[in-house]
Amino acid sequence: MAFNKKPGTASGGKTRSSGSQMSLKKIKGENFYRNAKQVKRLKMLSGGKAVRDKDGKIIEAAAFQKGEDETTPGRVQPDRRWFGNTRVISQTALDHFRTSLQTRQNDPYSVLLRRNKLPMQLLDDAANPNLRKRSHIVETESFSETFGPKAQRKRPRIEVGTFEELSKVGAAAADVAHEAAVAAEIAEEAGEPSALAAAQTHADYIEPIFAKGTSRRIYGELYKVIDSSDVILHILDARDPLGTMCESVLEYVKKEKAHKQVVLVINKCDLVPNWVTARYIQHLTPRYPTIAFHASPNHSFGKGSLIQLLRQFSQLHSDKKQISVGFIGYPNVGKSSVINTLKSGKVCRVAPVPGETKVWQYITLTRRIYLIDCPGIVPTSAHDSQNATVLKGVLRVEALPTPSDHIPALMERVKPLYLSRTYGVPLPDEEDTARGWSADEFLDKLARMKGRLLKGGEPDLEGVSKVVLSDWVRGRIPYFVPPPERSEELNVREAKAAKKGKGKEKAVEEKKVAGVKQNLGSIMQKNTFVGEDVQPLDEPEVGDGSGEEDEGEADDGSDEGDAEELAEEELAWGDVFAEGGDAAAPDATANVQADDEEADGPSAKKEPRMKTNKKKAENFYSSANVKNKNRAKAALLKSLQGKKGQKDPERRKRR
Repeated sequence: MAFNKKPGTASGGKTRSSGSQMSLKKIKGENFYRNAKQVKRLKMLSGGKAVRDKDGKIIEAAAFQKGEDETTPGRVQPDRRWFGNTRVISQTALDHFRTSLQTRQNDPYSVLLRRNKLPMQLLDDAANPNLRKRSHIVETESFSETFGPKAQRKRPRIEVGTFEELSKVGAAAADVAHEAAVAAEIAEEAGEPSALAAAQTHADYIEPIFAKGTSRRIYGELYKVIDSSDVILHILDARDPLGTMCESVLEYVKKEKAHKQVVLVINKCDLVPNWVTARYIQHLTPRYPTIAFHASPNHSFGKGSLIQLLRQFSQLHSDKKQISVGFIGYPNVGKSSVINTLKSGKVCRVAPVPGETKVWQYITLTRRIYLIDCPGIVPTSAHDSQNATVLKGVLRVEALPTPSDHIPALMERVKPLYLSRTYGVPLPDEEDTARGWSADEFLDKLARMKGRLLKGGEPDLEGVSKVVLSDWVRGRIPYFVPPPERSEELNVREAKAAKKGKGKEKAVEEKKVAGVKQNLGSIMQKNTFVGEDVQPLDEPEVGDGSGEEDEGEADDGSDEGDAEELAEEELAWGDVFAEGGDAAAPDATANVQADDEEADGPSAKKEPRMKTNKKKAENFYSSANVKNKNRAKAALLKSLQGKKGQKDPERRKRR
């Protein structure tokens, strides 16, 4: 190795380092040191080859060309670790696993964490090949007629094996068709529409507007929301909760996305009486957790309970940094309004008409809770008629081709007294309030009263029909679907179970569906109902909490900073859903104390409960009527609500 100086360096010049003055010069036979990368490449090129002599004969075979006599036999050491992926358990343990986990899997109030680490396939009987029915294909299609030179390739597949069985099946089908024809003739003679006449044919034309909410784009948005969500909130309309429930979507979530939790939220509770909301909650609670809600920027209801429930879900999914909550439901049920109420601000575009939300969007509620808004969907499996589609508020009234065709169906649902009170049209018979007008007569009177006339003084029936349908969609016409009646057997069974649970409270653990802590009596009603539509609110298990607590929770949840701080606290499932019969005990004690205080005498007026941790400053504008907010009127309406389960005599006198 020879060291040479670089040319052009002067001795009297500036002093430089030795490394810069000296350099390596490549000389033949020297300086051919290879780095690791070059060595690896050379081994790859030269390795795996046989060693040959000068004549080309193999002296040493390659590693993969050696015979059995040249190599040492391989041996696998026996060890249990090779079989660590499988586990053998007894049949008793397997049956215990199936019975215990099957109930938890189908219980909407139980949350199974880390489902991917549990053998959930053992619970699915359809996926078990040992339980499948084997089709006896040889009985229906013989081997000689299916394969070989005599094969009948276009032979129809039938469920019978002989001609005698085929004749029997044909005779039975003919009898069924004959009975259906006879029934249709009897129905025509009686004047009832038959099923054959009511069936639509290809000649019936359906307007394209009635397919709103069923497009592929809308369902693509729905599936994106379902896939991205950990918790799914299904928003229902309080006027028709069962009609606005997407059964097909719930079945899909239960079958394909069983690890996602579903919560039902009954919105627009201010449009129906309190007892209707309580009855629907009692009816839907065994299926899914159900919460009553009223979306409003000023007088909301159920906000605190819903935020607290979402915090519990975020703590259940503690392995994730945040959880996503998806909002699904029919158009115009108030999904975006619920999000705006939870955020205490306008973060989603809202309108009193359906179809305002076009695509899904993410909204941040807290650091650990994200909300996903979804466009409204209309499941095709509901098989709604055109009138039902319009009256559910799915379509925009302005785009309907003939709005007057849907007015008769609307008048069948609404009592004539409510229509007369809403529009000021006098009833045909003041004594008989159940007797109403025909659809054309009502529209004619309403058009002349509002001055909606065409040329020649003809009433504008289509224009007035749009006004009535618009008021229907916005909730200005009092209406609700009566809740399903509870059978006497179910009431007796629940009473016996409650009595038995009190006696054996410590010995036997009674399974009872949890109820939501909400005081439904504090909801400010927008519509006024009369007659049989007014019933006392006698559901104590629904209203365990107080209205002040609910409002306090709502105010706490409105501040994002407070919500993030409270999210760190430990919350239990029983904070929102009462378990067993213990939750009703404090409420009963409070009622007894309240009755004792009323018996003693009028008590002093309690000071309003502080709703935030900081005391608010008071000035003239705290009680004055500013920006059309009549606080005195709101306080008066709230006082007229009366106590829960009691009738206000002063309110009846004012009427």
